[in-house]
Amino acid sequence: MKLEEVRRTLDAEWSGRRASRADSMGTEVLSCHASDLMSDVLTSRGAGSLLLTGLTNAQVVRVAVVSDFAAVCFVRGKKPQSEAVQVAEESQIPLLVTPMSMYESCGRLYTKGLPVGDRAKEAPSCQKK
Repeated sequence: MKLEEVRRTLDAEWSGRRASRADSMGTEVLSCHASDLMSDVLTSRGAGSLLLTGLTNAQVVRVAVVSDFAAVCFVRGKKPQSEAVQVAEESQIPLLVTPMSMYESCGRLYTKGLPVGDRAKEAPSCQKK
């Protein structure tokens, strides 16, 4: 799914510099991760994935860059902090803002066929002894 289709699906707005938006529209998004726990995000393989989060600080963008995410989308209409926008522009990672909750965002993307990211690394189920 192209990032522009993700944007339309989530009724999202671009955040950051206008010049980078046109370049980002054609970015391919392969899967989706949703988390506010950056420690969980760091343990996932983010290559080509979209990160949905309610956290708006620069650390979120740094984690997305280190984990090779395609883009970050902030949920519930939360705007990224100015330092987060600056880090994103320096790292050339697109930022989106959706008015939807994380739950609704995940549901819409899943319905459109965007798979869950990193299923191979899901935690094993607990076993009773």
